[in-house]
Amino acid sequence: MSLQHSDLDRIASLARLRLSPEEQTSMLAQINDFFAIVERMRAVDTAGVEPLAHPLSATMDLPLRLRQDIAAAPGIRDAALANAPASQEGLFVVPRVVE
Repeated sequence: MSLQHSDLDRIASLARLRLSPEEQTSMLAQINDFFAIVERMRAVDTAGVEPLAHPLSATMDLPLRLRQDIAAAPGIRDAALANAPASQEGLFVVPRVVE
């Protein structure tokens, strides 16, 4: 897949970009180079290749570092409110800033 100047004009219009002719030529070449790389990557046969959970898992066994799904320690609100200059009914009280 490659883009034409008309495609680039439409994309620039949608993005509200104003490109000079030199910028259009350069941008068109860069985008088409990118699409060429994508096409080469899509051409690689990946059938039977297991997805990696981590880039290094291809070379070494890495355990997943997942934290335990446990409830937070109770009473954390009281500890946080203990440092507040003012609190009321379990909430921080702050000065009014909007009239």
